[in-house]
Amino acid sequence: MHTNSPKEITRLLVAWGDGDQSALEELAPLVQAELHRLAHHYMRRERPGHTLQTSALVNEAYIRLIDWKNTRWQNLAHFFGVSAQLMRRILVDHARDRQYLKRGGGALQVSLSEAAAFSLGRSSDLVALDEALTALAEVDRRKEQVVELRFFGGLSVKEVAEVLKVSEETVMRDWQLAKVWLLRELDKTVMSDE
Repeated sequence: MHTNSPKEITRLLVAWGDGDQSALEELAPLVQAELHRLAHHYMRRERPGHTLQTSALVNEAYIRLIDWKNTRWQNLAHFFGVSAQLMRRILVDHARDRQYLKRGGGALQVSLSEAAAFSLGRSSDLVALDEALTALAEVDRRKEQVVELRFFGGLSVKEVAEVLKVSEETVMRDWQLAKVWLLRELDKTVMSDE
């Protein structure tokens, strides 16, 4: 990815958004390393032994990104912001599926010792965070976007400011307020579970 400038990649994104299939073919290898970085960033937060691997997350995100071919990409940061959002959705869907299985959906017969070794704590945390972010989006969509791009996407303050077309100071203020709001919401969730 370092061999091509962000402007060249943005040009390819715009061409792809305009329907140029050859642009997608040129673009794919250029963004693959960055998609792996994003996926690795996500997977670092997951529990050890997660059944979804980094490469599978990248592949699933790539498949979903192909459906975004008519998108008007603003720049490289916009593309990676959308990629981060898609990866978050994939992980949350995966966590919800695991919780569904935990509650007996698609039940399999397992021994008590096997069941004791099976833990979904991180999946529950991810689902709770996703629900809190969804609630935040209802109150303040931009703050939710800041959290998603910074926390899940690993974008810098400057990159988030570019994507959202706001100042870096606004991003920092939104980031701080959103963290406080999310902590309060997650505390409510913990208290209601006790």
